[in-house]
Amino acid sequence: MSILRPFRALRPNPEHVARVAAVPYDVVDRSEAAALAEGQPMSFLHVSRAEIDLPESVDPYDPAVYRKAAENLARLRSEGILVLDEQPALYIYRLQMGDHVQTGVAGTFSVDEYDEDRIKKHEKTRKAKEDDRTRHILATRAQTGPVFLTYRGTPKLEALVETACQGDPLYDFTSPDGIRHTAWRVTATGPLVQAFSEIPRMYIADGHHRAASASRTRAELRSQAADWSGQEPANFFLAVAFAADQLRIMPYNRVVADLHGQTPEALLAAIGARVPLQAGASPRPQTPGHVSMYLSGSWHDLDLNALKADAGSPAQRLDAALLQDHILAPCLGIGDPRTDERIDFVGGIRGTEELVRRVEEGRAAVAFSMVPVSLDELMAISDADEIMPPKSTWFEPKLRDSIVSHALD
Repeated sequence: MSILRPFRALRPNPEHVARVAAVPYDVVDRSEAAALAEGQPMSFLHVSRAEIDLPESVDPYDPAVYRKAAENLARLRSEGILVLDEQPALYIYRLQMGDHVQTGVAGTFSVDEYDEDRIKKHEKTRKAKEDDRTRHILATRAQTGPVFLTYRGTPKLEALVETACQGDPLYDFTSPDGIRHTAWRVTATGPLVQAFSEIPRMYIADGHHRAASASRTRAELRSQAADWSGQEPANFFLAVAFAADQLRIMPYNRVVADLHGQTPEALLAAIGARVPLQAGASPRPQTPGHVSMYLSGSWHDLDLNALKADAGSPAQRLDAALLQDHILAPCLGIGDPRTDERIDFVGGIRGTEELVRRVEEGRAAVAFSMVPVSLDELMAISDADEIMPPKSTWFEPKLRDSIVSHALD
């Protein structure tokens, strides 16, 4: 079963929502966040990336940053820009990007189910990022960014979601990136709660660090409590859950800063000795098992299909894993892509033009364009309790922070 619990949302006053809603904290760097929030005092980036309101010399993990986040959140509440629901509810959250539409249920889900691996994961987390969001939650006493969950949909649940969208929405606005965000508040929550209880398994699509931080926050608060009932808000984490057949995964591409001391010709020879290599490739590979590489002004096709036969598990057969094990590690010296600063990852929404730009500007020496992972692959790997290579999936469109937050006070 999957536990879904209504909650008292901390959310924007509808008249302010378009100016409050912000991109997720982890898809922009400090300078990008500062630029987006410039002249926008209501922007939620002042909460999720509070370092933008401090001198650049202040480290983003300095205690002053978390104090500033709490101060900024309190300001938005005191000014009536954010309001706290008097009664628990659920929310239907719809995103539209061009012709693509996906509609999910926003609520709180069980930290126990996360800890017991009944909410399945497919990525490892990094301690520094866990530490950051845990400190942020503890300082603000709120989960301000939702986890992105998915599940195998059922006709019953999808019919309930569709029915909940029939009334006038609470929010309906288009963000600067052209994504339309629409939300409905649901107070008659029983049918949705019951329908989710019949879903055998939930999966984290995006937001592994947010979920891990919610778990660590619960453990910290529980350790400080004289008694603990298990029903406190911290026992649940904020998420929006979408049926898998509505989602769209884009590729997560790679760029490497240098050629590991080789000439381009030497790198081509080293790769060609390992996999079939052909010049004149499309910038966007069309079928799994193929990766396009941009080097010295030309695109090359890398055919990884022959390597799949010797790969054991579903995770090891992913293009990203094969590329790492057979090209990036032996030919470019990328040992651990989670920690190696010579490799960077570029979300598919930026297009292959961004890959070319980085190489041509000298910010990278070589780039790799990937085929997106499928939802079936993600679920199979999660069901097998395996872990994908880092940065294997890029979901688009992105949820906006602040549409709903989960107050722990």
